[in-house]
Amino acid sequence: MSVRSVCVGFLTIALVALPAWGRAAAQSAGYDSVDPFIGTGADGHTFPGATVPFGMVQLSPDTQINNFKHSYKWAAGYRYEDSTILGFSETHFSGAGHSDLGDFLIQPIAGEVRLEPGDVDKPLSGYRSRFSHATEKAAPGYYAVTLADYDVRAELTATARVGVHRYTFPSDREAHLLLDMRSSIYNYAGKVLWSRVRVRQDGTVTGMRETRGWAPGRQLYFAMRFSRPVTGHSLVDREPLPVEYKGFKTPGDTPENTQAMEGRGLVATFDFGKLNAPLVVKVAISPVSEDGAIANLDAEVPGFDFDAVHASARAAWEKALSVVSFDAEPAMRKNLYTAMYHALLAPSLSMDVDGSYRGPDNQVHRAQGFQFVSSLSLWDTYRAEQPLMTLIEPESRTSDLVRSMLASQQESPFGMLPVWQFQGIETWCMIGYHAVPEIADAYMKGIGGFDANKALDAMVATADYAPYGHLGEYMKLGYVPVDGGAANSHQEAVSQTIEYAFDDWTIAQMARKLGRNDVAERFEKRSENWKNVFDPKVGFVRPRLADGSWREPFDPARAGADSGFTEGNAWQYSWYEPQDEAGMIKLLGGDQKLVAKLDAMFDAKVDPKQYADVEDMAGLIGQYVHGNEPSHHLAYLYDYAGEPWRTQERLGQIVESQYRPAPNGLVGNDDLGQMSAWMIFTGMGFYPVAPASNEYVIGRPFVERATMHLPSGKKFEVVADGLSKSHPYVESVSLNGKPLTRSFLRQDEIVAGGELRFVMGGAPNRTWATSVAARPFSMSEAH
Repeated sequence: MSVRSVCVGFLTIALVALPAWGRAAAQSAGYDSVDPFIGTGADGHTFPGATVPFGMVQLSPDTQINNFKHSYKWAAGYRYEDSTILGFSETHFSGAGHSDLGDFLIQPIAGEVRLEPGDVDKPLSGYRSRFSHATEKAAPGYYAVTLADYDVRAELTATARVGVHRYTFPSDREAHLLLDMRSSIYNYAGKVLWSRVRVRQDGTVTGMRETRGWAPGRQLYFAMRFSRPVTGHSLVDREPLPVEYKGFKTPGDTPENTQAMEGRGLVATFDFGKLNAPLVVKVAISPVSEDGAIANLDAEVPGFDFDAVHASARAAWEKALSVVSFDAEPAMRKNLYTAMYHALLAPSLSMDVDGSYRGPDNQVHRAQGFQFVSSLSLWDTYRAEQPLMTLIEPESRTSDLVRSMLASQQESPFGMLPVWQFQGIETWCMIGYHAVPEIADAYMKGIGGFDANKALDAMVATADYAPYGHLGEYMKLGYVPVDGGAANSHQEAVSQTIEYAFDDWTIAQMARKLGRNDVAERFEKRSENWKNVFDPKVGFVRPRLADGSWREPFDPARAGADSGFTEGNAWQYSWYEPQDEAGMIKLLGGDQKLVAKLDAMFDAKVDPKQYADVEDMAGLIGQYVHGNEPSHHLAYLYDYAGEPWRTQERLGQIVESQYRPAPNGLVGNDDLGQMSAWMIFTGMGFYPVAPASNEYVIGRPFVERATMHLPSGKKFEVVADGLSKSHPYVESVSLNGKPLTRSFLRQDEIVAGGELRFVMGGAPNRTWATSVAARPFSMSEAH
C-alpha cells in the first residue's frame, strides 16, 4: 500500500465520472456542509476531532475524565457544554452508549507544568485549560482550538494510523508537552494494568498500555516524534500509594535523566524551551507493538508537514462524502451530510501497515489480502449502517468487514463471531448474534470476496453456541425463559428471543441460496420463535416462564432491570419481527389492530421521568424511542398494514423532532453511525426494515433530490417533485418513468441505476400501495 493511499484512508471510494470542475465543486459542497459538533451535546456522544474515513486514529479533545459510573455523558471524551480541555487523545468512539479509549492524552503547556488535571472550577489548579467555543473550528479531518490558560493554538489532523498535532506557543513562555498515560474514558482506579514510556536514542518516544476496561486486557502501543528538539524530559510514576512492591531503581535516579519507565501511573513531560515556530507532534498507534507503531509512523507521515497531511485528510473526506449528493433546504442538507460523515467513521481499521492485528484471543495475527477492521457495534449497525455501506461503498469495504468477522470467529476461544468488538477484543456487550445478518445481507446482495460456505458454518456455530446468552434454553424451549438460572440472569429474555429469531431467519436465507436446505429448514423453524413470546390475548410480546406460563403481572411499559427487555419495553419490541410482520399482524388480529397499536405507541402521554434510570431511552414520542435502535423500523410498519400515508406522517414527526443541525441535534447515541444511517435512508425515502430480504420499505423523501454515485459508476437518483412543508405526502411514485404501485424497492433496482421519482402533495393518497400485493416481504402470506 502506498503512503498516499494510507494518508487518504484505506478505502477507495468510487465516484461517477464528472468534469474536473464539477467533481471538485460537488466534493467541496458536501465537505463544507458537515458540522462535526452535531451530536456533541445531549446524548449524541459524538466527538469533534480529526480522523479520516474509517481511520484507526480518531484524535479529539477530552473535556472530562470521570469515574465510569459518572461518565455516560462523556462517552466520546468531549461534551459541548464544558469549559475546559484536559488534552487531546488519539482514540475515541463516535456515538457509543458505553465507552473506553481516550488513549495517550497529550496537553501542550506554556509556562508552569502541573502533573494533575486539577479542578474544573479552579482555574490553573492543574494542567487542564479553559477554552471558548469562539476559538474552535472543526471540519472533517481537522480540529482547532485555543487553550486560553496557555495561549496555545492547538490544531489536529490525521491519517489512518497517525494523529498529527500542531501547537503554536507564545514566544515568551517555555513550551512543554505533557503525556498522561493514566487518562482513560470510563476511568476507574486500577484500570491501567500496566504502561510503558521510553525515550529512544534518536528522540522517538514509544510506549504502551494495557487496560482493564470495556475490552478487558486491551493493549495499545504508540510512537511519537517532534518537529523540534527536546531540551529536557521527565518520567514519573504517580501511582497512588501504598505500592506494595516497587522493585529496584533503574539507572538514573531522577525523573529528568530516566530514559524509560514502566508502571501504572505514568506521566511524562517534554521540554522545548521558548519557540518561535509551531511544534508539530505526530503520534502513531499500533495494536501490536512499539515497532509496529514506528513502522506506521514512517509509512504514513515521514515528515512534519502538517498542512500536507491536513490536505490529504480533506481530500479523503471530500471524496467519501460525495458518494451521495443531497439537494435540500440548508438545515436538512447539513443534517444529512453530517450524518454521512458520522456513518463513515466505523467500523475502523485495526491493523498495522504490514497487516498485523490483535484478535479476540489477544494474540497477534496477520491479515492476508484484506483489511482487518474492528469497532463493531453490531446490535446497532446491522439495521441500517451496514446496509448503507453495501450500497455506497465498493464491495471490498463489506468484504473486508466479513473477512474480519470470520477471522475473529476462527481466533475466538469460543468459536463465535463478534458481538461488540473493538481493536480486535470482544466486549460481550448487548445481545443477539448480529454479525450473522450483516454477513447474510452481504451474501444475499451478491457481495463476494469470502468463502460463503465457511461463512455459513461460522454463522451456524455462533447461533448454536449454547453457553452464550441462554441459547441452550432458546434451542430447547423455543424461547428464552425469564426465570432461568441466577437472579436477574435472564432479565433480557424477551428481547433475546426476538432478536435471535430474526438472526436465525437471515441464516436460513443464506443457507437456502447456497442450496444447504437442511440448514435452511432448521433455521426457518427457529425464525418463528418470536411467536413463542407473543401473547395475542394482550397484543404484546411479554416475559414467559420456563414452565410455559406467562409471568404476571404484565406492564407493557416496564423497562430496565429484570423487565425482560434490552433498553426498551414491550411497546417497542412487540413489533420487531422484520422477517414476518404479516405474521405478527395476523396474531394481533388484522391490519387495523396494528395501526391502532402503532398510533397508541406514538400518541401515548409519557412522563420522561418514567425512564430516567433506563440507559438510552431518549428521544421519546409517546412510547416510541428514537434514541434507541429497537424503534428504528416502527414508523415504516404502517406500510405493512396497507396505510403508507401514515408512515409518511410519522416520519415527518420523527425527523422534525429528532434531528437538528446543532450540538444537541441528536437525541440519542449515534451508535457508530446507526442513527445517522437511519436519517440518510429516510431522507432519500426508503429504509431496510429487514436486512437480507433485499428490499427497502418506502417512506417519503426529505430532499428535493439525492444522487447515489454507486461503486459501479452508475447513478441512482431520488427526485421529489413539489416537496415542501405543506406537501409532505406521497401522491405517486415512479421508477425509471413507470408507475410504482408497491411500497418497497428491490436491491437490484437500486444497483442497476435509474430514477425514483416522488410526486408530493398536501393531502394523503389513501389508494397508493394499499393492496396486499403491494406490501413489503413477510415470511407469512399477508391477508
